[in-house]
Amino acid sequence: MSNVLEPGVTGRAEVTAGPGNLASDLGSGFVSVFSTPTMIALMETAAGKSVEPLVGEGKTTVGVRVDIRHLAATPPGMKVVARSRLVKIDGKILTFEVCADDERERIGEGIHERAVVDRARFVQKVEAKT
Repeated sequence: MSNVLEPGVTGRAEVTAGPGNLASDLGSGFVSVFSTPTMIALMETAAGKSVEPLVGEGKTTVGVRVDIRHLAATPPGMKVVARSRLVKIDGKILTFEVCADDERERIGEGIHERAVVDRARFVQKVEAKT
């Protein structure tokens, strides 16, 4: 991985489909298959972790947009791998191409955007809501 925040930075995250991340467990569906919300979260994890060490001291990224298609179902017990590739930087907005594959096929793909924010200021704003 590059040590510079620039297009081309890649990320990866994986999980096994099973209890706690199935559609039937999360209420996002009624079948025991890997859930769409978990697939999207895994894609966000791949993207976020790929740039976290590159955004600067005291900074982090937060998800601000997802445009994802869930293409195929994954049964319990199968490994799912999400991958991200930073394709554009527009000020504080980072745009990623993301995809997810199970052990047999591509199960999801799309675009994910993250905003670079000051971590302390972000947390302070959130705490002010409580």
